This record gives sequence, C-alpha cells and structure tokens, in this order.
Amino acid sequence: MSLLLRQLARYVAQKAASDPEAREKVLKAASDVVEQAKQIAKEDDRAYAAGRVFRRALDKLQNSR
Repeated sequence: MSLLLRQLARYVAQKAASDPEAREKVLKAASDVVEQAKQIAKEDDRAYAAGRVFRRALDKLQNSR
C-alpha cells in the first residue's frame, strides 16, 4: 500500500513540477488538506471528524462525475 502511495505522490510531484496548471491545482488541493487537518485537530473525537472529512471528499468525488 505504501509503495502505491509513494508512486502516486511521485507522479503528482513530477506532474506539478512540469505543468503550471497542474501546479495550481496541487497547491489548492494541498491548502484544502491543511485546512481539513486543522479542523480535525481541533475536534475532541478526531476519528469521527476524520470520517466526516473523508465522507465529504468521497461525496464530492462522486458528484463530480
């Protein structure tokens, strides 16, 4: 699993380095991730908060199809 994530991260980094449009998208996604991580850290029940964030992201992906 970590090998797959490492390859995915490497691909995203290479794509962002070579394409200015992709770089903008990666920066926006990274700032969204940081914002969500801060929100999760503030919650008392972090596992529940992380589940809600994951569910929102999954719903957003499914609705964009």
